[in-house]
Amino acid sequence: MRILIIEDEKKMARFLERGLQEERFAVDVAHDGEEGLYLAQVHPYDLILLDVLLPRKDGWQVLRELRTGGSSARVLMLTARDGVSDRVRGLEEGADDYLTKPFAFAELLARARALLRRGRDLGPVKLQAADLVLDLKTRKVRRGETPIMLTAKEYAVLEYLLRQAGEVVTRTQLAEHVWDENFDSFSNVIDVTVYHLREKIDRGFKPPLIHTVRGIGYALKATPD
Repeated sequence: MRILIIEDEKKMARFLERGLQEERFAVDVAHDGEEGLYLAQVHPYDLILLDVLLPRKDGWQVLRELRTGGSSARVLMLTARDGVSDRVRGLEEGADDYLTKPFAFAELLARARALLRRGRDLGPVKLQAADLVLDLKTRKVRRGETPIMLTAKEYAVLEYLLRQAGEVVTRTQLAEHVWDENFDSFSNVIDVTVYHLREKIDRGFKPPLIHTVRGIGYALKATPD
C-alpha cells in the first residue's frame, strides 16, 4: 500500500512517515499543497493524509481538485480545527474521514487501515495461494505449517503479488505500489527483493509459486504456464 502525506509541519510529517514505514507502507511526503497535488496526480496512491492549513494551496483546494480530476484515492483530513462545520465541510468536499490534532498515532493507523479496507471493497482477512498464507491482520506469513519471516519490502511485494495472483505483475507496477518516489528505476532492487522473497517462500517447498516472466516481471501462481 502506498500513502502520501501532505503536511507542512516537518516534525509531524517525519513522525507520520517513520511510523507508517514501520508498518510496512510505502510513503511519500509533500510540505505544501501544490507539491502534494502534483504527486497525487502522477502517482497511484491508496491513501492520502491531507492537512487543511497548507501553504500555496490549502487542503480544501487540493481535495477539491483531486475529486474534480477524478481521483478515487482515500483521503483522511488532518487539522487542528475541531468544529462540526469543518468536519462536515471536509466530508462534503469528498474526504473519507477526518482526524483532529493532536491525535494518537494508533488512532491514525486504525483509521488508515479501515479506509484501505474500504477501498478494497471489503477485502479479505487472509491472502492465500496453494499452502502459502498471508494474514493481513497479524501480518504473519506461513508456508504450510512453517512460519516465514520477511522484511518490510518483502512483505509488501508478496502482498501485492498475492492480490494479483495469476496475473503478470510488471516491475513498474511493483515500483509504483511498493516503493516511494525516490525509487531508482535503473537499480536492480526489485529483482533482488523478489530473489530473497523467492528464497524464503519457495526454496524447499512445492510447488514453486513465484515465476519470472522474462522481460516483463513476475507472476504468483501454483503452476507455470
